[in-house]
Amino acid sequence: MLRFDIVSLFPAYFDVLRQQGVSRRAFASGQMQLHCWNPRDFTTDAHRTIDDRPYGGGPGMVMLAEPLERTLDAIAAARAAAASPPAPVWLLSPTGRRIDQALVAEVAQSSGVTLLCARYEGVDQRLIDRRVDAEISLGDFVLSGGEIAALALLDATSRLLPGVLGCAESAQQDSFAHGLLDCPHFTRPEVYCGASVPAVLLSGDHARIAQWRHEQSLQLTAQRRPDLLVRLHREHALSAQDVQFLTALGYNFSFDPLLP
Repeated sequence: MLRFDIVSLFPAYFDVLRQQGVSRRAFASGQMQLHCWNPRDFTTDAHRTIDDRPYGGGPGMVMLAEPLERTLDAIAAARAAAASPPAPVWLLSPTGRRIDQALVAEVAQSSGVTLLCARYEGVDQRLIDRRVDAEISLGDFVLSGGEIAALALLDATSRLLPGVLGCAESAQQDSFAHGLLDCPHFTRPEVYCGASVPAVLLSGDHARIAQWRHEQSLQLTAQRRPDLLVRLHREHALSAQDVQFLTALGYNFSFDPLLP
């Protein structure tokens, strides 16, 4: 079972995850548990103060270390009481490792994570140094808090659990499942506004269909996310046929060595 503990000033953000969509199945089946912890409940003053002005001046406020540390202590105690294994603490932060499908798969195979959703200008660095095991990010932009990034990670993880999707193959064919973008998909009617479904998809030849879909994924990835092909090529994850197909399209395999 995956147990997620969420440290957030706005725990209501996570209600929709448990009540709507395919992620609801992960909770209904007992494969995922979600526990939300508001650090205001671990303050000691009458105003339930959770932040203060930054030393050195500047705009905004910084989340206090002490209430967060008490929150993390309570989570560790609760996990131990429930016989749940200790979990790493991840801070949602724009300075962290970007969430990708590999990270999602890693989480899906674990026993869960504690996610700390920062707000304001961030968290006192001393709390990060003491208690945070990793920082993760949704992308190169700034959100009002870590909740949306945490929701994205939880939703993506739920899709990889058995029985959550209507068809187990759906997750295997998603974009990034094999390092490539997903191919185009078509449904009824066969002709829509003058555009027809590609003939190969009507052929009934499953081998040809699989090859067409793979080639479409290669082509789309080359057009929109060539950085993914850089990584796959370096990891020797592209077949000789893949390289030949892409070369025929005019794709240049003279990669920039400075690309990530």
